[in-house]
Amino acid sequence: MRVLDINSVQARELPPCSAHTLPEPPAPGHFYWLSVTRAELHEGLPPLQTWLQALTGVRLVDLHVSDLLNEHLPSHYDATSAYDVLVLRRLASAPPGEATPVTAAPALRSGPPVLRHIDTRPVGFVVFERLLLTVHPEDGSVRDAVAERLMTADAQPLDVRAVSSRLPAGPADLMLRVANQIVDGYLALRRELTRQLDHWQAELIDPKTRFTNWGALMQARQGLHHLDEICEDQQTAVQDWIDTLEALPVPDEAGARRDHELLLVRSRDVLEHIERVVRHVRRLEQNAELAVQLHFNVQSHRTNDIMRVLTVLTAVFLPLNLIAGIFGMNFEFIPLVHAADGFWVALVAMVLIAAALVVVFWRKRYLARTTH
Repeated sequence: MRVLDINSVQARELPPCSAHTLPEPPAPGHFYWLSVTRAELHEGLPPLQTWLQALTGVRLVDLHVSDLLNEHLPSHYDATSAYDVLVLRRLASAPPGEATPVTAAPALRSGPPVLRHIDTRPVGFVVFERLLLTVHPEDGSVRDAVAERLMTADAQPLDVRAVSSRLPAGPADLMLRVANQIVDGYLALRRELTRQLDHWQAELIDPKTRFTNWGALMQARQGLHHLDEICEDQQTAVQDWIDTLEALPVPDEAGARRDHELLLVRSRDVLEHIERVVRHVRRLEQNAELAVQLHFNVQSHRTNDIMRVLTVLTAVFLPLNLIAGIFGMNFEFIPLVHAADGFWVALVAMVLIAAALVVVFWRKRYLARTTH
């Protein structure tokens, strides 16, 4: 459990605490970022609900608590009069000793490992007026990355106005920054996906390669479809959040109005990143389908070439078989049978006929070499 005290000029982490030792309400102009794991939320729910009641005046709805504890919940958005709930699924980190999905090296002759290892975990956000409660998986890599960035912002040799622009203006702004960090993981995954699908296309289209790894290909297509569903759920959740922001009345004060506009801008930026991932995944699905179709077209073309050559060879030898059959008849009087040079005459005639047919077929491009 981590608690960060954030204001307009700095972000500092409070001493380690538990659900029974949560801090006092934040000072004016400050807000808290309380990040917990699902296990911590489950174990310390009663005292945490009491602390939320004292700090914000409300408790978490039981249904929202169940959603935050559910590891299989898809991305979605919900809201009450006191707080907003947003759930986004992020890429799960690899188990210890294994490479992460984003940096896994592709195998040369196997299915794309990055598609076979796509796994996600939900991250829950509860946005209050002066508190952001986030529920993370056990590793909390996204939380740690954002927290380190916030705590080092005030260490930069910049003026106060520049530092203020680097720190979130409120819990909603901080939530969008964490969400953007989650979406950036999918954007980084696009490069690896492209490389893996290029490997599939090269292997499927290569006419000299006999492709037999159809089981891995089906797993890859299922992985892309699963990733598409995840991104669509994220897109819907963020769009619902934006619709809620746009439905709020515009504040009269200039500062509050600017903060509201910045929230909309950052929200649309997160949505645009998700849409880029969706478009890229769908394009990869189309490329995979196209590669399979091209593979069968190439195989069909090769089969046609083979059948054409066999047909031409059969057509060349048909007259020769006819001549051999005529002279093999069991008759006593057949021209050239009893002649001294009859064999050579028949052999030369067969050679001339075969050569003439080969020339005819060559000019008609029946024997032309096909370039791949």
